[in-house]
Amino acid sequence: MLIEENQLLAPFTTFGIGGPARWFVRAASEDEIAEAAAWAGDNGVALFVLGGGSNILVSDEGFSGLILHVVNKGIDAETDATHTIYKVSAGEDWDAFVERTACDGCAGVECLAGIPGTVGGTPVQNVGAYGQEVASVIQRVRAFDLQQYAFVEFTAAECDFSYRRSRFNSIDRERYIVSRVDYLLKPGGTPTVRYADLQKVLQERDAGKGEPTLTEVTDVVRRVRQNKGMLMVDGDPNCHSAGSFFKNPIVTESQVRQVTAATAKEPPRFPAGPGKVKLPAAWLIEQAGFSKGFTLGTAGISSRHTLALINCGGATAREILDLASQIATEVKARFGIELEMEPVMLGF
Repeated sequence: MLIEENQLLAPFTTFGIGGPARWFVRAASEDEIAEAAAWAGDNGVALFVLGGGSNILVSDEGFSGLILHVVNKGIDAETDATHTIYKVSAGEDWDAFVERTACDGCAGVECLAGIPGTVGGTPVQNVGAYGQEVASVIQRVRAFDLQQYAFVEFTAAECDFSYRRSRFNSIDRERYIVSRVDYLLKPGGTPTVRYADLQKVLQERDAGKGEPTLTEVTDVVRRVRQNKGMLMVDGDPNCHSAGSFFKNPIVTESQVRQVTAATAKEPPRFPAGPGKVKLPAAWLIEQAGFSKGFTLGTAGISSRHTLALINCGGATAREILDLASQIATEVKARFGIELEMEPVMLGF
């Protein structure tokens, strides 16, 4: 196991922002994950686990501890009469895994195509999009326990999944290093097509083709994401982001009425449990006066999607946070709603 020093972190993030890590190691196996964790513990060094770098903002000063970059690989598939279980190493590319499942004819994650990052990050954030969440298909999560210094496994119920949350980013934040995720998918299952964005594109197909296949849905999802600047494409300046910078807020009916009164418009809304409503953060941001393409120095808002803050070229982490603060302050002042940042903040 090679531990490097003063490794610049910006190239390991989709934002392209961030100072150096004091120490940096690539872990290509569970043994190396355990070895790196032990080294950090023995030396009293703070430890941070880095996957695809797609949901993180690193400070300009960097990180004074050890970055453990999980790059282990491997996918095992087991099929019975009703399901296929994919046992996937945490360092596998997420979008490539989704494409494999679609080509295999296994339904359950097709609407999560095009999301950047690695498999290990999906249970942490309970990744979701276009009507699907990984919580609905995760069977088991294997992880290294930094308190017990041993590998443990959790069932889906033990992961405490909720909207963009799990035990791994809430009550047990920074305790576990995910090394493998097992997904329970449906062979021959039909794709999930609930969102209007997907339905609109699919309706434009030749009706003679019949129901869309899983691979057609993954292609459409990527196309929709690209139109919103949410797909990693070389040369597209909108890609220098962490995806959605703010979570869609869960609010009460009284808060919805407050938004309606402030805008004289009925906001788009989605059910979020008894007495709760989910509002699109992008819509709130636009109603607060921030349009696509807005810039503040070299930080800006994507020209395709208001929810993505971007590095317009040479932006610092401080500039991104200044823009985020300006947006959140205005939304709070106008609508009384707190916007919660979605990316992980490292080194601040």
